[in-house]
Amino acid sequence: MILHRELDIGELSLCPYLPDRKKRIRYFLASELDESEISFLLAKGWRKFGIYFFQPSCPDCSECVPVRVISDEFKPSKSQRRNLKKNRHIDVVFGPLKFSDRAFEIYKDHSNQRFSQECNLEEFITSFFSPSAPSLQSEYYLDGELIGLGFLDKGKDCLSSVYFIYDTKFSYLGLGTFSILREIEQTRSLGLKYYCLGYYVQECQRMAYKDNFRPKEHYNWLEDKWEVT
Repeated sequence: MILHRELDIGELSLCPYLPDRKKRIRYFLASELDESEISFLLAKGWRKFGIYFFQPSCPDCSECVPVRVISDEFKPSKSQRRNLKKNRHIDVVFGPLKFSDRAFEIYKDHSNQRFSQECNLEEFITSFFSPSAPSLQSEYYLDGELIGLGFLDKGKDCLSSVYFIYDTKFSYLGLGTFSILREIEQTRSLGLKYYCLGYYVQECQRMAYKDNFRPKEHYNWLEDKWEVT
């Protein structure tokens, strides 16, 4: 691992998940991590975009809980099986990171329609196509058209979902759930134990979907250990 900036702590700002709370992030910048190093950081509750590694360091709050699915024990629920059946005609390809104009179009649409955010090409490339650890992407095709992409990191014992984007014209397909199901399947096929879903905030409704993939583990910040939920 090459460290580009030592560990630092940001300023307090409004929490995007719990409106009555303040957030604070501790972070560092690093590149050229190997699979063991990224697994270690994920196991300690770190997340990343590009070379930016971050972890919550909020005063009087520890609601951002890292969660990971136990891939070899996971069984889809009835509703998840319906999702798989509905999307059986979607072709899914896993491979190396690969930028395309279509990928950027999807990112702009997803950012604008889902979060009312504008974005630029430099930000997109820096966040998702400047890997600091072993990485790959998942691509979702319907009738030959790219309609979604997932960005993942690969550790020695896990795949970690960094971000997923989709063309919002296809929102009715439930692509977010479908991508998780297919990426859990890929995790298992690679012989990896965990599929990391990032942070889960129980009181944040838009994160409720992360509680639907079981069995899973959550990270206990206080005791520095993972517990089955």
